[in-house]
Amino acid sequence: MSGINDFIDNEVKSNDVVVFMKGTPDFPQCGFSGRVVQILDYVGVNYKGHNVLADADLRQGIKDYSNWPTIPQLYVKGEFVGGCDIITEMFQAGELQQLFTDSGIPHKGQAA
Repeated sequence: MSGINDFIDNEVKSNDVVVFMKGTPDFPQCGFSGRVVQILDYVGVNYKGHNVLADADLRQGIKDYSNWPTIPQLYVKGEFVGGCDIITEMFQAGELQQLFTDSGIPHKGQAA
């Protein structure tokens, strides 16, 4: 399982924003993943999506990596942010957009 852990660690640390989800950003395969994709697209941030349904090792590995039982999972600048409920609450409060601003990640609505 160390191989999948190394893969996840590399993806999380080498991409500013990455989401591990059911399905793809173009075709989410669960409502929670779909909601996170809608939020990220609305905010206008560039992100990389990984489909955990395509790889059972990845699906279990991301849960072990974060010690978080559910998918989707969002990472920003190498740090685990949360799942769908947390991302939704942060977005509604403006905290997600602020996190991107504070992390130096360009997004729509950002002050120039």
